[in-house]
Amino acid sequence: MSKITAAITAVGGYVPEYVLTNKILETMVETNDEWITSRTGIKERRILKEDGKGTSFLAIKAAEDLIQKTGLDPKEIELVIVCTASPDMKAASTAAYTATQIGAVNAFSYDLEAACSSFLFGMSTATAYIEAGRYKKILLIGADKNSSFINYKDRATCIIFGDGAGAVLFEPNEEGLGLQDELLRSNGDGRDFLQATYGGSSYPITEDTFNEGKHYVFQDGKTVFKNAVFNMADVAEKIMKRNDLTNDDISWLAAHQANKRIIDATANRIELEEDKVMMNIQRYGNTTSATLPLLLFDYESQLKKGDKIIFAAFGGGFTWGSIYLKWAYNS
Repeated sequence: MSKITAAITAVGGYVPEYVLTNKILETMVETNDEWITSRTGIKERRILKEDGKGTSFLAIKAAEDLIQKTGLDPKEIELVIVCTASPDMKAASTAAYTATQIGAVNAFSYDLEAACSSFLFGMSTATAYIEAGRYKKILLIGADKNSSFINYKDRATCIIFGDGAGAVLFEPNEEGLGLQDELLRSNGDGRDFLQATYGGSSYPITEDTFNEGKHYVFQDGKTVFKNAVFNMADVAEKIMKRNDLTNDDISWLAAHQANKRIIDATANRIELEEDKVMMNIQRYGNTTSATLPLLLFDYESQLKKGDKIIFAAFGGGFTWGSIYLKWAYNS
């Protein structure tokens, strides 16, 4: 009997219509297009502007795109995981609402939060369920409405983040395709350098903290950049060595889209040529949990069955890791 692996069999995606360009940001905060582009690689990002619409709206749209493209019956979905750092509400599950709205009435669901590594960790979680034989159709969604906690007067953060969502379907595979190996890490000492402190249970929002803008995201850019550059490249290199892979073996690098310099550093560490590096940061910015599935959404037409893909991510907490996956279908 063939070993069951967990493979991605479908992809969907969604980004909001409103485009926040660097030129528009020049009118909002002291910055300019050349400064942003040279330091981050970002030219524009998408923002969900409509009142009352949160991360679930993005997640639902991405899931509906996948369902429409594949003809999947939502009733066949057994589990919905929404990876997000910006849930609609506290306590009430964003995944549960998303599953109900897309008609996945037979699925159970939950949120998974590991900052920018959320989707990467979600890939591991979905794979474990599939390989254990528990479930056969798992919808994994990465979605974030980062604009909901960004201070658009803080040029250290407002130039980086955007909103968006991507979705993938995980199913069993008997051809040896899908997720092959993972190397996942975390270190709680890093949480002071990237977080939205106020609004959590340790620091509830008060009138004073709200008026002072302490509910917005904070980032110590230099510390985060240094750790991201080292750790993303380190785990990508280690997972390749562990699986006896050379740069010639790798079809694609799918790296978290936080900063082009971090992506370039990871690609250089594993000696991967530029045309093998997935890149859409210039159009979306950092969509946190959505960056990896949005890469697959944008590059799906170029992916071929058997392609060897190295995923890498780094996020607040700190959290980071790398996954080696073999693509399961031709688009």
